[in-house]
Amino acid sequence: MKHSILLSAIGVSLAAGLLAGCVAPQPSQATLTGDVLIRNVETVSFDGPEPVILKDQFILIEDGRITHVSDNAEGLSAAIVIDGAGQTLIPGLTDMHVHVWDEAELGSYLAHGVTTVRNMSGMPFHLQMAERIESGELAGPRLLTTGPILNSSGPNQQINHQIVETAEEARNAVRWQYEQGFRHLKLYSNLSSEAYRAIREEADALGMTITGHTPEGHRYTGVPLDRDFDITFDSLLEDRFLTIEHTESIVWHGLRGFHDADAAQHLAADIAASGIPVTPTLLAHHNLYRVASEGDAVLTRAGTEWLNPFVQAMEADVHARWLSERPEPALRNDLFYQQMTGYLHEAGVTLVAGSDAGIFTNIPGVSLLEELELLTQSGLSPYEAIQTATVNTARVLQEPDRACLHDGCIADLVLYACNPVEDLACIRSPHTVMTAGQVFDRAALDTLLETAAQTDAARSETNLMSGLAEQTLQ
Repeated sequence: MKHSILLSAIGVSLAAGLLAGCVAPQPSQATLTGDVLIRNVETVSFDGPEPVILKDQFILIEDGRITHVSDNAEGLSAAIVIDGAGQTLIPGLTDMHVHVWDEAELGSYLAHGVTTVRNMSGMPFHLQMAERIESGELAGPRLLTTGPILNSSGPNQQINHQIVETAEEARNAVRWQYEQGFRHLKLYSNLSSEAYRAIREEADALGMTITGHTPEGHRYTGVPLDRDFDITFDSLLEDRFLTIEHTESIVWHGLRGFHDADAAQHLAADIAASGIPVTPTLLAHHNLYRVASEGDAVLTRAGTEWLNPFVQAMEADVHARWLSERPEPALRNDLFYQQMTGYLHEAGVTLVAGSDAGIFTNIPGVSLLEELELLTQSGLSPYEAIQTATVNTARVLQEPDRACLHDGCIADLVLYACNPVEDLACIRSPHTVMTAGQVFDRAALDTLLETAAQTDAARSETNLMSGLAEQTLQ
């Protein structure tokens, strides 16, 4: 199986000690494990069209699940008691589009209230990482992952893509991913029509989901202005994607890049009719626009210490390109992507929050909170924006016992000193995070951030190169 022709280039650019980082140990967290009673807390539920806010609630958590919710503490006890007076409790947040390169990055997600992430460029080491998190060996959010990105050769192929051209190659790649333990496939825009149809058929046969960029087929000269895409966007709306990624890609593939409001509204209605959810990932382009507009200051802003230096080195050419871009066209695109996202929301498309964290200067954890803010700029209320990272993700993933606050719900929870529905900025500063039966107070969260700032670039390179070797040999 082939992979990107860029493989040899990365070996050269990352050699010679550029990424000689020290191994970042797991922190000695001041975490607590055991049954939990939260007293006198305000709760916000996100199940309906309007928030349900209850004061002075008592929440009992046993074996990682909520077992009692009421305004009466009589008969309730637990090894860990949290005074929730003056605080607001909501379900933990889910980021449906991230790129994890090293285990140290995980702490930044938890420290910002993100209790589940969906990694969108998986390799076998991600499956091992997910098992270590689930067992409690590794502190981090629950890790879901696709397999390696499936793509065909073309202008958008990248080093970590599993390149397939023919139906036979595509079927073999899907079977290999299934045998490795992956159950979700991520597709990319250059996929040939032949390869895409084979992937679709094999995924159906194996019970695997598909998600990602909508495949366009071969990028012929003149596409999309002088001739249509090899695979039209409309033809894909019957193909049961779990989610379609990137409003930016929808504008490119579905509208041929034109900023046509009428066509955009019609397209939004078609997507709504298909029932396919969308992950807008507005921040992916927005931060690149900021690089063009604000320059180097964006690359060194507060929080970039939690970015992986391995990825920063790989993306140096991307940063250089955007530093030289004129900001005005990028701003026009940025605003239209927000407008298109608003049309999707108005049409009734289920939106799920994803930040593309881990690439393009998107900071793990922080980026999801910034994505929610961009969604409010697209027309969603703060409550609706938080829904995209809670109940919407649970529904898309068919997990009715998540993102809820009643008996039987999995206790992935976040405590804030204010109500994020009333002030979305509040969501940037969680006080306590609970996940997988562990309680992380603010001191423990700060320790996780210290570890996140020590990402091991050498280990990240090893993870990538070993993954590439495995998918090449299959």
